[in-house]
Amino acid sequence: MEWPISDLARASGTTTRALRHYGDLGLLQPSRVGPSGYRFYDQDGLLRLQRILLLRDLGLPLATIGEVLAGEQDAERALEVHLDLLKQERERLDRRIRSVTTTLAKRRGGEQMTANESFDGFDHTEYKEEVEQRWGKAAYRDSDAWWRAKSPEEKRAFQDAQLAIAADYGAAKQAGLAAEDDRVQAIAQRHYDWLSGIAGTPQRPQGGPTAEYFAGLGEMYVEDPRFTANYDMHGQGTAKLVRDAMRVYAERHLS
Repeated sequence: MEWPISDLARASGTTTRALRHYGDLGLLQPSRVGPSGYRFYDQDGLLRLQRILLLRDLGLPLATIGEVLAGEQDAERALEVHLDLLKQERERLDRRIRSVTTTLAKRRGGEQMTANESFDGFDHTEYKEEVEQRWGKAAYRDSDAWWRAKSPEEKRAFQDAQLAIAADYGAAKQAGLAAEDDRVQAIAQRHYDWLSGIAGTPQRPQGGPTAEYFAGLGEMYVEDPRFTANYDMHGQGTAKLVRDAMRVYAERHLS
């Protein structure tokens, strides 16, 4: 029995883009490819995808997943290492919660925040691997230098802008708006403008991020739980609306 790529993506709750990406990395090869280039997967492929998604859900990076599946790294050892990373992540999240709690308390009391209090627990380097895999080391290097050069006030303003965009996406999701709705597309326009200010993003000749970059980033919001958390805190399924809105915007304005 075989499953076409679209059926396998739908059944597993992932995307055809993700399945092709896994194939390009050598993690998941199709059992055969049709004359038109359409991919099919057999029972072994289904079970392998199940393992990939399980390890992905645990937070293991794709490179480590490849090593585990190839038998080049002991699975238990890989999970032990990841457990240590999860504990570090829990500590970082606890610090972030304390930072936001302090921010709320001081804003309500009319007090000023220090830079250390504002950004305790925030670490932009957590996405380094994904950025380098998708857009190259130069993209991460340039964006990292751009971020580090910002003042605390500039960093706060940039993050506040993202939070406002996320909140508006969440409100649109709760209102039942579709990705094609003009109100949602207006948010996508703000989202695009916000991303345009980041150094290192693949650029169009006329300026601004490329369609592939913008739509691909939307896919990451759904595929990667760390990215999903930036939007689904405002409502279950919001990240999917964000992805679809970014894809529509790219098709309408960037192609």
